[in-house]
Amino acid sequence: MSRVGRLPIDVPAGVEVKIDGSYVHVKGPKGELEWTFSPDITIKQEDGVIFIDRSSDEPLQRALHGTTRALINNMVTGVSTGFERILEIEGVGYRAELDGKNLIVNVGFSHPVVVEPPEGISFDVDMKVRQIKIAGYDKQVVGQVAADIRKLRPPEPYKGKGIRYQGEYVRRKPGKAGKTV
Repeated sequence: MSRVGRLPIDVPAGVEVKIDGSYVHVKGPKGELEWTFSPDITIKQEDGVIFIDRSSDEPLQRALHGTTRALINNMVTGVSTGFERILEIEGVGYRAELDGKNLIVNVGFSHPVVVEPPEGISFDVDMKVRQIKIAGYDKQVVGQVAADIRKLRPPEPYKGKGIRYQGEYVRRKPGKAGKTV
């Protein structure tokens, strides 16, 4: 039995979960999400708790068991409390600022890069510590937007300049040793 898949999911107050076979619709204060899962996995809701079960021990169903539970848990968590990723900007002259809802990033290009947030995503910039906070209710979209912003200027190994996740370790390399006689 999957250790993750057998854990029940508690539904907090203010979150509605509708289950129709393999279709799950979750609505909460932050937004609403829906997803259709594999029909081989059984999803039940009893007294504010969601249970996930599988019909056999085939490898595909074993893999889907834990994945389905994790995805539904992320849906419930996202619409109730939300998710956030924090990026740090490192480098001389590198900065980010907000223009309405859009994020403007200056990271050494000849032009500023404008990032428009998808639906359900909001940006927050703290100039003192040079951080970009990406917040939203869909964990997958929050992570993808953070990865796209990081891809603009990933951290380089010689000086460490670039955009990195908070707490990310960048392995530093020594530069040229110089000529020795």
